[in-house]
Amino acid sequence: MIPVKGFSGQKVAVLGLGRSGLATARALRAGGAEPVCWDDNPATRETAEEEGFTCTDLRKHGAFDDIASLIVSPGIPHLYPEPNPVVAAALEAGVPVDNDIGLFFRSFAGPEWHNYDTPPRVIAVTGSNGKSTTAALIHHILTEAGREGQLAGNIGRGVLDIDPGGDGSVVVLELSSYQTELARALTPDVAVFTNLSPDHLDRHGGMGGYFAAKRRLFAEGGPDRAIISVDETEGAFLAGQLAEGPADDRVIRVSVARKLTGPGWQVFARKGFLSEYRKGRQAGSIDLRAIKGLPGAHNHQNACAAYAACRSLGLAPRVIEDALHSYPGLPHRSQIIAEADGVTYVNDSKATNVDSALKALMAFKKIRWICGGLEKEGGISALNTATGEVIKAYVIGREAAGFAMQLETDTQVCTTMSEAVEQAMADARPGETVLLAPAAASFDQYDNFEQRGEDFATQVRLRLTE
Repeated sequence: MIPVKGFSGQKVAVLGLGRSGLATARALRAGGAEPVCWDDNPATRETAEEEGFTCTDLRKHGAFDDIASLIVSPGIPHLYPEPNPVVAAALEAGVPVDNDIGLFFRSFAGPEWHNYDTPPRVIAVTGSNGKSTTAALIHHILTEAGREGQLAGNIGRGVLDIDPGGDGSVVVLELSSYQTELARALTPDVAVFTNLSPDHLDRHGGMGGYFAAKRRLFAEGGPDRAIISVDETEGAFLAGQLAEGPADDRVIRVSVARKLTGPGWQVFARKGFLSEYRKGRQAGSIDLRAIKGLPGAHNHQNACAAYAACRSLGLAPRVIEDALHSYPGLPHRSQIIAEADGVTYVNDSKATNVDSALKALMAFKKIRWICGGLEKEGGISALNTATGEVIKAYVIGREAAGFAMQLETDTQVCTTMSEAVEQAMADARPGETVLLAPAAASFDQYDNFEQRGEDFATQVRLRLTE
């Protein structure tokens, strides 16, 4: 646990008592603060009270009269489409609003660091797609290299629930736009920007607000190294804002769209080969094509970003390459769950938006595509640009018929995962891939994308054992 500093003897309100909220309350108490907790869910409040926390309805008049700060869980709106009533009351009372990420950055460093040969480092990863894989891949490489590391944030443990940093240790954080937008402190040593595509636009008031939330990770704390994908305009703009000139190697530019040139520090992948250039000379090269845990250009982008992050910590190219080959991949992200009778079954349930689904479709050949769900803002017409390898689409979800009508490929409305898997498996031939890449949220039929991916895997394995 990381005890929260700066609130000893003060009352701090905690709104939302899920995993991060409870961890925040514990860390506040460990730092000498008095947490005042609230969640609209009575069962969640009961869990907090069983741990000895005081639950007070923060919606009541005067609830913030003696509160030093309000700490908000990521899923609770604080600005758009409108602030949660508790957040609005705190702002009206002049009470600062923060989140667990802000508390972590103000509390992580300790006096014992003066005795360390190498102070702990924090690598923070953000972006629309690939941030979980990139963060997990960095952590995997560090572990394989014998470096002490912890994985936290949106993946792994809650940021305040991790252990204090040891000599030479590294904390790898996956951070969403919800987290970077609200945190009052953002001071990573290395910050990574994977890419940007439309997502969560209602929470950020449009693309400008969404990009601004991501940009805060780089603009607020001034990381020692910034690793930025420049394949989108926003990434190129961000890299240009941070660099003092073309040779400024504090910014490492990453691409999977083109070869990068110039006197600076670049890592790019072309035709399955990763290349590192520094000061105009090649410093490393890796063949990514044979790495089963990283299929497709989108995963090659993740590999480039992870490679750059580890190189910025001084790891040798050969050490990184060896670790890439042992990376098993993350569940629900281009995860190969079975291979039978020449057919490969891939679970990419995390492809919850059009951009991530496009990348999945470009990563495989001869695809039997299971898609559909709760459609996001902007529609799905862009998917039709990448259906050249799709033999047939099997559409699930409560609005499967409407989803299918937008696709310019052979489709079958299945509605349920069970029917989609049964039909796709019956149709599949050797050399083909049955791919779950929904391009939609899961909430019309499932609690989350993990549950959807597990259902896909269960349905496939059930039929393979019949």
